[in-house]
Amino acid sequence: MKSARSKPLTSARKPLSRTRFNNNNNMQSKDPVQVFCRLRPMQFPTESSCMRVISDTTIAITPPESATNFRTATSKEIQTVFTRVFQSDISQREVFNTVALPLVANLIQGKNGLLFTYGITGSGKTFTMTGDQQESGIMPRCVDVVFNSISNYQAKKFVFKPDRLNGFDVQSETDAMLDRQKGLNSGLMTPRNVRIRTRKVDSDSDSNPTFLRSADESQVIQVDPDNVYSVFVTYVEIYNNSVYDLLDEEDIRAKTLQSKIVREDGSKNMYVHSVTEVEVKTTEEAFEVFQRGQRKRRVAHTALNAESSRSHSVFTIRLVQAPLDCDGEHVIQDKRVVCISQLSLVDLAGSERTNRTKNTGQRLREAGNINNSLMTLRSCMEILRENQTNGTSKIVPYRDSKVTHMFKNYFDGEGQVRMIVCVNPRTDDYDETIHVMKFSEMTQEVQVARAAGTKLDLGFTPGRRFANKIFREARSRLEKERPEAADLEIDLGLVYSLGGPFPEMEVADPHNDEIITNLIHFLEQRINKRNALSVDLYGKQTDFRKMFLKMEEENTNLKVENASLKAYHSQQARKVSALQGHVDKAEAQIDSLLDKLNNANDRIRGLQQELQDKDMALKQGMIDKQRVKQKYNNKIQAETEKMNRELEMRMRSEHEHLQNQIKETEDKIRTAKKILTEESGFGSVSSEQGGSVPVISKEAGDSKTGKVHERIDHRSRRDRIPVANSRYRRSQSADRWVDHRPGAIVPVETILQPLMRRRRSVTRLQSPREITNGASRYCLVAQQQDSEGALETKLYKGDIVPTSGGGAQVLFNDVERLKQMSPTNSRKRSGTWFAQSNSEQCYTTIFDSKKPRV
Repeated sequence: MKSARSKPLTSARKPLSRTRFNNNNNMQSKDPVQVFCRLRPMQFPTESSCMRVISDTTIAITPPESATNFRTATSKEIQTVFTRVFQSDISQREVFNTVALPLVANLIQGKNGLLFTYGITGSGKTFTMTGDQQESGIMPRCVDVVFNSISNYQAKKFVFKPDRLNGFDVQSETDAMLDRQKGLNSGLMTPRNVRIRTRKVDSDSDSNPTFLRSADESQVIQVDPDNVYSVFVTYVEIYNNSVYDLLDEEDIRAKTLQSKIVREDGSKNMYVHSVTEVEVKTTEEAFEVFQRGQRKRRVAHTALNAESSRSHSVFTIRLVQAPLDCDGEHVIQDKRVVCISQLSLVDLAGSERTNRTKNTGQRLREAGNINNSLMTLRSCMEILRENQTNGTSKIVPYRDSKVTHMFKNYFDGEGQVRMIVCVNPRTDDYDETIHVMKFSEMTQEVQVARAAGTKLDLGFTPGRRFANKIFREARSRLEKERPEAADLEIDLGLVYSLGGPFPEMEVADPHNDEIITNLIHFLEQRINKRNALSVDLYGKQTDFRKMFLKMEEENTNLKVENASLKAYHSQQARKVSALQGHVDKAEAQIDSLLDKLNNANDRIRGLQQELQDKDMALKQGMIDKQRVKQKYNNKIQAETEKMNRELEMRMRSEHEHLQNQIKETEDKIRTAKKILTEESGFGSVSSEQGGSVPVISKEAGDSKTGKVHERIDHRSRRDRIPVANSRYRRSQSADRWVDHRPGAIVPVETILQPLMRRRRSVTRLQSPREITNGASRYCLVAQQQDSEGALETKLYKGDIVPTSGGGAQVLFNDVERLKQMSPTNSRKRSGTWFAQSNSEQCYTTIFDSKKPRV
């Protein structure tokens, strides 16, 4: 069909974008959040009420004596003002017409809307939102009005297809038909005759109803007949601050719901990612989808309600509409002209106190999450009010809860917000109800920017759908009557004609003025009609010329714009090519660096493995070395202890033997002295007269017989010289001693001390260098107490001889014993000290640089 009345498509290039609030532009008008109050009927006649309705907008609340703060609070009644107060005998229809019907009208006009019910547990929120079998609630009535209005203008199924990014794609008739066939083959398009179990529902309690209902077709809203419409519904719940899809078929098969993520689309609108959107064509289908999700919603028994909602439910109706083309036949295949509006119906779970509900375990955790989400909603409202009242710019904590995060756009001016506060007037619920009233008063002070619609005017002729329908019907009738008219191109414009043919003018009588009069009258009509057509033609020509000039001007502007865009495009293409070159070079460098990194990592792993192997071998060697060292140390210690015991036993036996010899010698000396004194008188000669003094000296005894040879020396003291041992002849000035005193030595302070002119004292030997460092003699000093209790000091002396292995050995060749005896002893002696030096069995200790051995 060719239409001569269609307007130029100049506005079709207008981009689709939502109108937002901008401080730099003109201030948008704002509307307060409308809050409605609905009173629940008293369940039992014996219950007392603490509320009184003063007017259609005001409620008076009187604090009962059972209130928590009754003594501290004033006994005056508290008045709360609402947009509208619904008394307990109000009908569901009136509540819907007052609250939800304007939101449905905005939905059809392309505007968003949010409606949520708020109140304590058992106040009738779910009944207000859903209803029962006798009286439908807000949600079913919204669906009824939507389908009553668009029933004659719905698009075929799958023409609009969700793109999983909160938008919709427009498919052609062929693609939509293929998707419908796939749906029929998979059973998704099969009509369902679901028999839903009917049960009695208390209309005054929060419940989870399942019932059969019939659609209400009485209410209709005017729609644009030149658009096509499709309805999509989603149903989610917010449980323990997690979002779950109640319509997910995969979750039904898995018997567990998977939590979803709340994201932001390209237009800064919040949505639930990968949520199931079901396209419905009738009210029955929509309500069936709602019941399918309602059966999975979480409810539980509490002390205040037999079936209390344990989660926040969000049922969203999304209306997708797009205009028809200029002929009024097909949907425009352009995603930008699609208008998407949604109405979110939120049934909030009731706030509750655990001391009244007696919740424990899982119910207690659910109650905590419910109260936290409601507290976050209150906090957001308070901060919004403070920012609007005081002009502050505090950050609103939308992300603290999934409820406020999902509906952030509504409070930022993307739709109209309304709230129904459900109240139980019982005195027992006063403490919870008063908090609800305070929140409702504060919410009414929040201003929300009035959002504009998102529908585009493409400049097409209004009424083209019906005009095209009439034209097709007329053409079909014409084709039935005249088949040859099927190939005719018909223009619906104005048909220019001067009228019918000339009348017959047979002049039989020259005096017949009637023919001339009729001819004059006919010509005058043709002239008048011709003048009218000329005026109309001139007007159309003028209009056409203006339209042509306007189109030419637009064409010129478009050419200039096209040229600038081409230049910009070529410039961007050059930049893109340059950036592509840089990207390729960077990728090549990245690949090279990755290869180097991989090689370095391989080398590092190889070195680490080699290091680990060497560490293992080193640790094993150290373990073996420690084991061998411990073995030899144990062996050396055992041998040392054994030799010490043997040495001590030998020295003790030698000591006893020498003591016996000394006693025998002393007895012999006394006897000889006595004899000499008595017979020869040698004992009377004193040394002062310079005479000779007999000296009794002992010589080395026989080692075999154990006897000691005695000799009397009559020489003078001046002539006496000490007996020297030929084995120790050496220059004393050349000797360098190592005085080894391992322990604390008690000073004896006596005259008879060992003579070591050049000595170096040490307390501990750690290496052979401490012995061989310029020293040739070694002396080991030890002290002990003998059997008589006298202090005995032993000096083990020896020569230091270097070994071939770089170490040193000590050849012990002398043991000197110094004993200090008490002068009060029964045995009288000529001196207080007795020095004895004899040659005992020598021991050789060999010091090596690695380990000592005996």
